[in-house]
Amino acid sequence: MRKPLFKVRPSALVLSILLILLFRVSCLPANRTLSGVVHKVADGDTVSVFTPEGTKLRVRLFGIDAPEIPHGRKPGQPFGEEAQQALERKLLGKLVTLEVVDVDRHRRIVGILRSGPQNINRQMVQEGWAWAYRQYLKGPYASEFISTENEARFRRLGLWEQHNPQPPWEFRREIKAS
Repeated sequence: MRKPLFKVRPSALVLSILLILLFRVSCLPANRTLSGVVHKVADGDTVSVFTPEGTKLRVRLFGIDAPEIPHGRKPGQPFGEEAQQALERKLLGKLVTLEVVDVDRHRRIVGILRSGPQNINRQMVQEGWAWAYRQYLKGPYASEFISTENEARFRRLGLWEQHNPQPPWEFRREIKAS
């Protein structure tokens, strides 16, 4: 029978696991609030914001997914350009506050945008310009955005005028596969 090289006590193992979890949590970006002026609206869920210090931030609206707009040879979806225009009317050239939630794999800030007291992310869903992005929704916004989407569907607002609109994540998957 071989003897182990070292012995780990159960309490030391638990402590090690707790330290690893604590380290991982401390590496997550802290929620913080920034402000700036919306310089560009790329589509129905992505904008560029200039901070007072002159930093340009690419911002992806947290918890929503708007229909795709055409990009080069890639086609867009119905209501993609209308969603972009709706977001432009709300934000272009306006001062906003940004509650940072995360940073995505494209190095965009993911957050909640507010113009005054208005939660713009929620408004886009409420008016039928975006889906509640269930795959990434978490925390206090999940039930709020989902119930808001259900109300827009019921009222047949925006993209919900269509009988069975294709969600953007499915559309992107199909484009990638072809």
